Amino acid sequence: MANLESQGFTEPTLMQKKTFGRIKSGQDFVIFAPKDQGKTLSIVIAALQCTEEPVHDMLSTRVLIVVKDRAAVQHILEEFERFSYRMDISIYGVHDHSDLDEDKNQLSLGNDILVGTAERLNELFSSAGFDVNRLKMYIIDDLDIQLRNRLEPRLFRLSESIGKTQRVYFTTFEVEVMENFVDKTMSEDVEFLDFFPDSEQEDIQE
Repeated sequence: MANLESQGFTEPTLMQKKTFGRIKSGQDFVIFAPKDQGKTLSIVIAALQCTEEPVHDMLSTRVLIVVKDRAAVQHILEEFERFSYRMDISIYGVHDHSDLDEDKNQLSLGNDILVGTAERLNELFSSAGFDVNRLKMYIIDDLDIQLRNRLEPRLFRLSESIGKTQRVYFTTFEVEVMENFVDKTMSEDVEFLDFFPDSEQEDIQE
């Protein structure tokens, strides 16, 4: 996208280079990568690729992104603002300290991309309803941290609520309950991509 260069983005990291095109395939992925691989930007690009084609008169969210806390919501919204310049899409963020009534109103108006914490998204889904008919992608960032924070039940509830759609999980480390969570929430053709320097995983094809 032209907005990348206008914001000074010229050289993708290894993870970005190997995943930008692959995520568009619609397959489920669990992506292991250290912090310096640019996971936030990868999430932003994946979401924007899903919403490049405008859909008129639609109130359904097309991309749902679950992040670990309020600061993460604010950070990813700032990144969306940078890279979605001149794109006709709506992006909204919710977290445990945002106004619940305002969040419900915004949800009812429809947003192309919805970003939030697991706790607040569960509150919204249970009280305001959620139209998932056009949801194309479900992303969880920092899955290891969220699972360590005992958010597995809330993440699993969200997964059940949205039904069948592409799922992409970003994580730094593997934690004890991750394998079970992935087995329960992802398709059988899920692929694990590891971008740590000492990984023994075979190189991913372009």
